[in-house]
Amino acid sequence: MLDASAVLAVLLREPAGEELSPELLVNAAASTVNLAELQTVLVKKGYDPDEAWEDLTSIVPIIEPYDSEQAKIAGALIRATLPFGLSLEDRSCLALAIALGAEVYTTDRIWKNLKVGVTIHVIQ
Repeated sequence: MLDASAVLAVLLREPAGEELSPELLVNAAASTVNLAELQTVLVKKGYDPDEAWEDLTSIVPIIEPYDSEQAKIAGALIRATLPFGLSLEDRSCLALAIALGAEVYTTDRIWKNLKVGVTIHVIQ
């Protein structure tokens, strides 16, 4: 599971993105909520919307729809994540990881302090 920050690290060729191997990226997944946030960020930066979407989906081959189970989990995560300032997009990423039993990759260092029942890899 890739958090938005991890996808941006790959897309913008940041050093942290190099930690995500091609073998890992071939099975990378993200929620539709995460992709909506990423699309927003890229369009705000001046990317053409269609090119931004193409770039994003080339990095994230598995796009998982956001469903009611994930919404419930994301809402419940507020207690564990409020002290760390996580957004709905962040909690949606974690909710999908919890629902799928997947590991999460992020560049957000604060996530290393989270205890939400999934393995979180902080890449730098």
